[in-house]
Order: sequence, then structure tokens, then C-alpha cells
Amino acid sequence: MSLEQAAKSPASAQRRRSGLSQHMNEVSLFVAIAVLYVVFTATAGGFMTFNNQINILRDAATIGIAAWAATLIIISGEIDVSVGPMVAFISVALAYLLQWGVPTPIAFVLAIAIGAALASIAGILRAYFDVPSFVGTLGLWSALRGTALFVTDALPVSIGRNDIVDMLDRPILGVPPAAIIMLALFAVFAFVSRKTAFGRSVFAIGGNPHAAFLSGINVARIRVMLFAIAGAMAAVSGILLLSRLGSGNATAASGLEFDVIAAVVVGGTALSGGRGSMLGTLLGVLVITLIGNGLILLGINPFFQQVVRGLIIVVAVLANIQAIKRGAARNKG
Repeated sequence: MSLEQAAKSPASAQRRRSGLSQHMNEVSLFVAIAVLYVVFTATAGGFMTFNNQINILRDAATIGIAAWAATLIIISGEIDVSVGPMVAFISVALAYLLQWGVPTPIAFVLAIAIGAALASIAGILRAYFDVPSFVGTLGLWSALRGTALFVTDALPVSIGRNDIVDMLDRPILGVPPAAIIMLALFAVFAFVSRKTAFGRSVFAIGGNPHAAFLSGINVARIRVMLFAIAGAMAAVSGILLLSRLGSGNATAASGLEFDVIAAVVVGGTALSGGRGSMLGTLLGVLVITLIGNGLILLGINPFFQQVVRGLIIVVAVLANIQAIKRGAARNKG
């Protein structure tokens, strides 16, 4: 072996170890999903029935569509806690638009535009006024939930019969349209996050926003765009929620923001920013959805289910922190 080959060998081994470590989270999530299926199949009656698997796909879509945008936000070092009220508010706004006779396709476009515009408020507050994203989206959370409850008196807003809306909840070859939309958007976000300048800018901002700014990245504009995209995705979830319930509901999607954040963090995205993957989030969405579905079938008290979700988030954050420390140690070594 030549000296050049000897020098390359440790470097090559290090790259292989680094690549393996980057995918260890995804591998462990695949294992966790397999274990959950085995456990719930053995203990929860009806878990493996066709109808329940369809319900799992629908629930996963509700979390996943919002989680794709939330992944980019968290990678950039920010946070969005307004997802649940945004979804409920959009479902109510869309129901009123349909009641007023707005053509359904136009109503859908308006709902997505409303979601993007409202969410961009939090982005503007963060980008141009240095308001922490947690505070900005928390204010939006309260305003949206309160407004939706006020205008509806906490009652569902019926839309009557609507063929286009009904079609969104009609399975295609047994697969819910919501799941198809979720996977299509997953492909788009996975491509954008890894193969475009915008995606690379998001990672750069999460790693070091000051360095990203000095390298010519328009940090403020990208932050606003991220929150606008999150609002648009929440609006898509709101549209699908309306099709599923047949009405706009101000009390719906309660706690969705916690499921979304849990899925993203369980998927390996660092809350400190700069690290994450869409595949990890997809697997995190499945883990969170399976746990929620299994606990319901087992008849676990709904209040205790919230305890389980909280524990999942804490454990995921601890695992995240340990992974970051191991990564830093390897870099130093």
C-alpha cells in the first residue's frame, strides 16, 4: 500500500462512519415503527384492520403536511406553535367562503393565500423586528383560536353538499387523497431542502445566521418565506380537515402543533437549527401517528395520552442533544 493510499484510507473510513451516523436516526425510527406494529397488533384489537390503516394514513396526513414546513422552520433555528389554530381558522374561513357562494377552486386558493398571509406576520415580526418566533407564533395562536371561536360561537360551520370537497375525502384505490397529497408534498419539500439554493440557505441560516448574511443570503426574506410556506401548508391541512368533517370547526386540530413539533424532533431535526431531514420527519410523523392510534384502541385515558406525547418530546430532545454533542466530539477528533 502506498503512502497516498494509507492517507486516504482513514479519511474514507471517517466519511463512512459520518454517513452511517447521519442515517442512524432513520434506521432507529424504522425499527421503532416495526416494533410499534408488532406491539399494537398483539395488544390492540382492530389495529391491523383495513379501516384502521386508512385512519392512520388520514391522521398522518394531518400532521405530515404541516410538519414538512415546520421542518424547514426548525432547521432555520425558529419555531412555529400556531399550526393548530391556523388549521382550525382556515377551515372556518373556507366554510364561510363556500357558504357565500365563492366557487370552490377559488375558495381553496383564497384559503391558502389567507394562511400564507397570516403566518407571514410572525415571519415579519421575527425578520424585521427581532421578535422571537416563539412569541410571535404564540400571539398568532391566541389570536386565531380566539377569532375562530368568536365568529362561530364555537359551533361547526356547515357547508352543505359540495362534490369537490367530498371528493377530497373519497379514497382512490383505497388510499385517502390526503395521504397522496401528503406524499406528493413530501417529495417537493425533500427536493427543495436538499437540491435547491433555497434549501441550502435554510440550513446555512440555522447553522449561523450572521455568517449566512455575510455570505450574501437574504436572511430576513427567507425567514418571512418560511413562515408564509408554513401558513400555506396549514391551510392545505385546513382544507382537508373541512373535507373530512364536512364543516369548519374552530375547536378542531387542538394540540396539532405539539404533534407536529414532536414529529419533527423525533425525526432528528435539531431544535438549535442547522440539521434535519424530511425523511426523518416522515418517519417521525408515522411514529407519532401510530402511538396516538394505538393508545386510542387500547382505551388509554385521553389525558394520559398527553402525558405520553410530552414524554416523547422530552426523550426526543434529549436524544437530539446527545447526537449534537457526539457530532461535535467527532469533528474535534
